[in-house]
Amino acid sequence: MKTIAILGTGGVGQTFALKFASLGYEVMIGTRNVAEKLASIEKDGYGNPPFSEWYAANRKSVKLGTFAEAAAFGETILNATMGGSSIQVLNLAGANNLAGKILIDVANPLDFSKGMPPSLLTELSNTNSLGEEIQKSFPDVKVVKTLNTMWCGLMVNPGMINNGDHTNFICGNDAGAKSNVKEILKSFGWAEKNILDLGEISAARGTEAVLPVWLRIWGATQNGAFNLKVVS
Repeated sequence: MKTIAILGTGGVGQTFALKFASLGYEVMIGTRNVAEKLASIEKDGYGNPPFSEWYAANRKSVKLGTFAEAAAFGETILNATMGGSSIQVLNLAGANNLAGKILIDVANPLDFSKGMPPSLLTELSNTNSLGEEIQKSFPDVKVVKTLNTMWCGLMVNPGMINNGDHTNFICGNDAGAKSNVKEILKSFGWAEKNILDLGEISAARGTEAVLPVWLRIWGATQNGAFNLKVVS
């Protein structure tokens, strides 16, 4: 059975964990401190129930461990952490546990220091990106950036809008890794024609830069169930 590690226990991580479990994967979701995470009764920033409640309802299909335990467990890694802390989290996961594996990066380097809507972190935008920073920091990892330009509900269920006919971008330095990730995307319901390969990992500068526009659209419509479609 295929195994996957989801790094990050927020709504995005939870969404992916349940999707992969439904597809027959063994799933472990990673956090900094398991005992503290299970003891927390705080709702998340969107008012959703605490992680402990979600995990109690889904523990039969999703394992829970530290970042290092999850990274060691998964044949594939998915980064669903806050972009500003992703490098720190991956260091906690351990380079040895990540080496040689595909890391699907769906995170964005958002800066919430001045409130909403967030901007992009200066050091991870324009001439750099989170995707590139992960690849530079962990050269033995096959980083594939994808799905970061939309709401997590659409990431795993593109058929929710326009019969699934909208665009998902993908980029990364390793062609084989991108091919493997494309097969995962197809299992989510993404059609081949709607997966647009932008090339190597520096293309993450462009896809991460979509987020300021995405956030403004979300603010204007109060609806996250939308996406971009490239037409020509």
